[in-house]
Amino acid sequence: MGNKHNFAGFKTRSPLSIFIVICLCCFFYILGAWQKSGFGKGDGIAVQMTKQTDCHIFPDLNFETHHNDVEIIEPSRPKAKVFKACDVKYTDYTPCQEQDRAMKFPRENMIYRERHCPPEEEKLHCLIPAPKGYTTPFPWPKGRDYVYYANVPHKSLTVEKAVQNWVQYQGDVFKFPGGGTMFPQGADAYIDELASVIPIADGTVRTALDTGCGVASWGAYLMKRKVLAMSFAPRDNHEAQVQFALERGVPAVIGVLGSIHLPYPSRAFDMAQCSRCLIPWTANDGMYLMEVDRVLRPGGYWILSGPPINWKTYYQTWKRSKAELQAEQRGIEELAESLCWEKKYEKGDIAIFRKKANSKNCRRKSASICESKDADDVWDKEMEACKTPLPEVNSANEVAGGELKKFPERLFAVPPRVAKGLVDGVTAESFQEDNKLWKKHVNAYKRTNKLIGTTRYRNIMDMNAGLGGFAAALESPKSWVMNVVPTIAKNTLGVIYERGLVGIYHDWCEGFSTYPRTYDFIHANGVFSLYQNKCNLEDILLEMDRILRPEGTVIFRDEVDVLNEVKKIAGGMRWDTKMMDHEDGPLVPEKILVVVKQYWVGGTGDSTPSGQ
Repeated sequence: MGNKHNFAGFKTRSPLSIFIVICLCCFFYILGAWQKSGFGKGDGIAVQMTKQTDCHIFPDLNFETHHNDVEIIEPSRPKAKVFKACDVKYTDYTPCQEQDRAMKFPRENMIYRERHCPPEEEKLHCLIPAPKGYTTPFPWPKGRDYVYYANVPHKSLTVEKAVQNWVQYQGDVFKFPGGGTMFPQGADAYIDELASVIPIADGTVRTALDTGCGVASWGAYLMKRKVLAMSFAPRDNHEAQVQFALERGVPAVIGVLGSIHLPYPSRAFDMAQCSRCLIPWTANDGMYLMEVDRVLRPGGYWILSGPPINWKTYYQTWKRSKAELQAEQRGIEELAESLCWEKKYEKGDIAIFRKKANSKNCRRKSASICESKDADDVWDKEMEACKTPLPEVNSANEVAGGELKKFPERLFAVPPRVAKGLVDGVTAESFQEDNKLWKKHVNAYKRTNKLIGTTRYRNIMDMNAGLGGFAAALESPKSWVMNVVPTIAKNTLGVIYERGLVGIYHDWCEGFSTYPRTYDFIHANGVFSLYQNKCNLEDILLEMDRILRPEGTVIFRDEVDVLNEVKKIAGGMRWDTKMMDHEDGPLVPEKILVVVKQYWVGGTGDSTPSGQ
């Protein structure tokens, strides 16, 4: 009974079911026709994607592992601002050491020779031109002895220092015989005499400071002995002396011992010298020698050659009395003793002092000890007439701050500042990992640019040096690296010096203390992320262009959004640019931007009348 009833019910509902099916079929037929007509774009795209199921779906994708070009697709933006050339009168422009501005400051304590940077409204927003005839410098080591006249067209030193063998003019080049005021017969003989007292040959001495360097022949000739000297001199009437030093391929900056601390950390240099630098060491209660003491490593050496040493021979030549010169030398020696230094040598024109390894060995205590808790916090801070205290030691045989390995072993040994936990967030393990990382990065750079590691790039700058891993990975007699630690970054410059490298503190919102066209290769790792919202990125890029040689190279490493902004500005700076993937592949957000500065020189048709 039940089955019969259900069957009968089914038969009664059949016409309705058939009607519903017919209606649905008609609806889908009409819908398909509508989409076919072009109004249903979603399915149209689906059909196209379905058709593209072969190997050519991404015909332009480059599958290379290392350094692929990165195609960044962005909304359309206004064209890049084009920077004009500055007037040719700015060829040797040094923004923070310009003569006109300097003369507005007091001459007392050489304040007028210190850094005085232009206010925002006076900054140049143009490209500094190279002089006509500019030529790529001679490769090292020939570049140590020869410089093209067209690159540094200033002859005054060939006249002023003719008898001292600083520099000679020959045809279209300058020749540097290796002489100096206190070593007219050559730097080699002078260094040989120093080496009879100071352990220069065995790697104990690696970093040196030359105060009042002239054309830096001392530093130039120390290089073949694997000693890296940081030389400085003011921009004064000895025209272009630091420019000559850098053109020769020797580390140097424009600087002076005045009223502001030197831009180096405490305990940085194994050796320092004053070769007729004419710094009044006993003036201002001995403040200048106290500053040398701050940057001199425990156990380090200080060389004084020139007045007042050997005053008995030269007092008439110097036009000073015997009593005055004798009193001056006595004052220097008493001051050195109060700093815990010992005179080790005096013969002829040279006296050599050695700083004690720790305070326990001092014969007498200094009258004044500096109260500052951080002897490395020195950027743009005034010097004081006080002795920088050394780190405490447990025994008289211990080296204050930690003993260093001999070079080159110390390059990759864990630095004492790291081993003692003095750098926040850096351990021995993270230091070694940083070394491995930079070896990897530098190897990738070399695959991109085969000239890295050759004499083509002699003067190299790392704008944000960190622990110095980039410079350590590049270490070679063919080049040197100026390791810059930004003043707003973690203070790691002491670690860099403990590795046997050199560097300087700097604020990239200001001009760097160098002449134009003094670096062959600039490395900028994270610089623009660091300085976002701190100052105008355009100003930093224009400063980089100023100090980069024509046909020089820049490698930026940063986040892709930052590099896009940098690339946009660089598009108006006569730079050729190429964006690349991180060496680990395109999925890494950090990218590489490689730049080559175009060759061009100044001329009336290539400069703006005002230089703005």
